[in-house]
Amino acid sequence: MVEENSDSFGRLPDEILCRIISFLPCETALETSFLSTRWRGLWNSASVQQSTVDNIDTAVANFVTCYDKLNPLSHPRLLQLHFGESKVLSATLAANNKLKVDFSAGEKEFPRYFDWKLLLNHQNAANQLCPSTSFYVKALHLKSVDFLTSEAVSSVVSNFQFLESLKIIECNGLRSLHIESGPKLVNLTILDCPHLEFLHLKSSKLRSFRFRGKLPRIWPENHFNLADAMLDFRQGPSTYSLISSEFDPALLTIKNAQVVTLCRWTFETLIWPSLLPMKETFKFYKLQELWWIDYSEEDYNTDALMYFLKLCPALERLFVTVDPKSYHMPRTSTILKKSTRHTELGNLKVVKLEGFMNQEDENKLVKDIKDLVTVEPLIVGASNENWTKVLTEAPSPKHAQMSL
Repeated sequence: MVEENSDSFGRLPDEILCRIISFLPCETALETSFLSTRWRGLWNSASVQQSTVDNIDTAVANFVTCYDKLNPLSHPRLLQLHFGESKVLSATLAANNKLKVDFSAGEKEFPRYFDWKLLLNHQNAANQLCPSTSFYVKALHLKSVDFLTSEAVSSVVSNFQFLESLKIIECNGLRSLHIESGPKLVNLTILDCPHLEFLHLKSSKLRSFRFRGKLPRIWPENHFNLADAMLDFRQGPSTYSLISSEFDPALLTIKNAQVVTLCRWTFETLIWPSLLPMKETFKFYKLQELWWIDYSEEDYNTDALMYFLKLCPALERLFVTVDPKSYHMPRTSTILKKSTRHTELGNLKVVKLEGFMNQEDENKLVKDIKDLVTVEPLIVGASNENWTKVLTEAPSPKHAQMSL
């Protein structure tokens, strides 16, 4: 007699599976949702509620507070809150104490401009109990916050005293953003907020800052040394009245960074004019990885990148992307050739090139890079004979791998 193979867990009722999950650490318990459709179904039950915009903060606070890390399936980890006319809030509790709040569902209206102020970590967290059974938010993702919901979200965020990471995505109509935080906030990401013109940061311990979109006026009120800075301003400036001196405070925050994303136009227009009077005493001594976003032109020019590389003696990984849609100013970089000090790059291990329209431009850049290095780095480009093989072996820039 042949025994039938069967899934012992599959025959158990949901109540028993939930009990088994309750013995796992919270992060491990959440990962069981990837095991099968059956396990995923245990997590996908949602709490669907009706409310008003004035009660969003209370609804989200109760949703988070009710979650029990020792018995994670005793309360839904998904919240669908319907408010107003065709407005929907979706909140999700994820592993590693992460909360995602998304307003992108529902009807879209013409965005109304608004100014937003977020106060983080300001109450005395030492006086607040945080029992092991509670879900305290350490990472918060906010998507599509608008004029109508910004005040309620500010109220929600003010209660998260242990917040370490904040991501703000696709907030249409957001014109100015003021973020004031205590020392706990170390990671800040702002992506694709098309109307943002002014960003005020009052934070003392920020270590990672990732921005994608039009360059706003950035005012870091307190000095902090970023280790990781993504300044993806390929869409250009948010205002054409921006001058280089206004970018100086932001420049100082990336001086000691280890990983940087930078657009060529940003360097030519805002950084180089400030560096020129320093007579090359300014260096990015700790920079190990650079993602350089260039633009295409009829006569490709490498002067700006070569000048910048001479400021990075510890560079190990260089990624150059040519984006034909990248913003650029009329060329003003002939003075960039006046660099007299020849800094040799002795640590460069990988150079990856992508987006070049022709092999001549790529070869020109490779030649200029080789004139700077004292080692033989792995160079990956479209003209490589073993392009496919080498491309799969070469790493990708950290910022390029960033997911939403």
